[in-house]
Amino acid sequence: MSTDTLEKLPREFSRKFMPANLEIKGFADIEPLLQQLLKADLSTQAALEQWLLDTSELFAAIDEFGSRVFIRNTVDTTNPEYKKAFLDFVENFDPKLKPVATELNKKFKASPAREKLNLERYKVFTRSVLNRIELYRDENVKLEIDESKLEHEYDEIMGATTVNFDGKEQTPQAMAKYQLETSRDLREKAWRATAERRLADADKVNALYEKLVRLREKKAANAGFANFRDYQFKRRERFEYTPADCEAYHDAVDKVVIPAVKRIHKRRAEHLKLAALRPWDTSVDPDGAPPLKPFDDVEKLKEGCAKIFHKVDEELGGYFDKMRSQGLLDLANRKGKAPGGYQSTLSEVRLPFIFMNAVGVDGDVQTLLHEGGHAFHAWLSRKEPLLEYRGAPIEFCEVASMSMELLGNPYLGEFYPQAELKRARRDFYEGILEYLPWFATIDAYQQWVYTHNGHGTDERIKAWLDVFRRFNPTVDFSGLEKFERVRWQQQGHLFGAPFYYIEYAIAQLGALQVWLNARKDRPKAISQYKFALSLGGSKPLPELFKAAGAKFDFSANTVKPLVEAVEAELATLE
Repeated sequence: MSTDTLEKLPREFSRKFMPANLEIKGFADIEPLLQQLLKADLSTQAALEQWLLDTSELFAAIDEFGSRVFIRNTVDTTNPEYKKAFLDFVENFDPKLKPVATELNKKFKASPAREKLNLERYKVFTRSVLNRIELYRDENVKLEIDESKLEHEYDEIMGATTVNFDGKEQTPQAMAKYQLETSRDLREKAWRATAERRLADADKVNALYEKLVRLREKKAANAGFANFRDYQFKRRERFEYTPADCEAYHDAVDKVVIPAVKRIHKRRAEHLKLAALRPWDTSVDPDGAPPLKPFDDVEKLKEGCAKIFHKVDEELGGYFDKMRSQGLLDLANRKGKAPGGYQSTLSEVRLPFIFMNAVGVDGDVQTLLHEGGHAFHAWLSRKEPLLEYRGAPIEFCEVASMSMELLGNPYLGEFYPQAELKRARRDFYEGILEYLPWFATIDAYQQWVYTHNGHGTDERIKAWLDVFRRFNPTVDFSGLEKFERVRWQQQGHLFGAPFYYIEYAIAQLGALQVWLNARKDRPKAISQYKFALSLGGSKPLPELFKAAGAKFDFSANTVKPLVEAVEAELATLE
């Protein structure tokens, strides 16, 4: 994808407050408009509601400006101009915006007309604004600049990582395909080569994380919190659940999920004729079949997923067709590209963009289905006039994406002949159960890190090993302890999105409920799913789950029947 594509997107929603031809290049371009909003008279309900629309319009344009800067920098981490623009946004634009945004929030709070607003319509919005006012501290603006720069440094390190293997230089993402090979010797060599290469950066990454942890502790203290966990729970607006609820999920994983994973891994070891699984034995087909190769170029990935989306729902398939035609997909893996995958919404044109690193493996299909679900969320909520409500809580955003993986699963025949289809579907359902402990691993580790202020590196590594071994007891790392100690460094969320991970667990449980509903009444389940997505973030989290036909709960009471349903599905695929 050429980044010029982003400049040619149609603007379907006309500006009413901002000058039509205004192009944002720096903070000076928007400062007069911000001042106009700060000086506005909000004494009447009509004036306040129009002010909210004007504010949404301006901040959508600002948000899109930041998204474009971020996208370009991840599409090519080697481009000095993209890096310069990103750092300029982080160091000069965003720090000037944050205090003004806080003043605007205070203006909304102080308006005498606020009490006249429709409570049901503005309940979630008001709660969020008041929360941001409570958390804001001037002294944290500089810390957040430093934090963003450190996060960017992590992306640069990961983006520059390559492995010399099999006669060529390859990214870690490309190296993952060797874990599907039937030759155990080849798998082990590839695994060790990648692990050794990551180990070469381990001290650098550990030092970077140390700085992030200390900085985040300081931010929390500045805001009057005992620790960063409690600060971040409030900052992430986790109004409907607590750290204790997350720990209840950890316990459910211990009691319900790990026994299921042990059964899966026991069967795998038996089929592979191994006494115990090693890290290079967890992805290969246990019956000795060659790697699944769903596509050989990204155009075929797009074509296959387009057909799946249309089979799930014609309207959703049409949205994906528009993304293809408008150049809103950058899917191929290449050197210099940031790792991972994401969907980012360009808030003014109200269009989603998908970024990923496809190398031709089955996981790429699942990633595009997943990010497609996020994109459909943006499409279905784009007519919402308030910017705040065009985005939902992350816990529900991930329901949108994970449900799409499950809803698309029956149609994987677009990529596989019948002989391989059952295997692809089996791998998918096993992966769901295998990931539930990983969600607990990352969440429990972060809970430890950010509730033990001032801990040292050695203590943190010990805590990591304790957590990792608690939730991942089925793979033998003996003799590989030096790699086990740094396994956490591959999880980018720890660096760029602290405490963003339990959301995946909560959402997976919601998505599995959507899946079970679809098995009983597919049209109704998909209708509920689309309606829930259309609500954006206009309702509290439990109401969004209810709209999708799911309950908001992640204790063992919910986890157990869902795990049993997945195991029953796996039994049909044996």
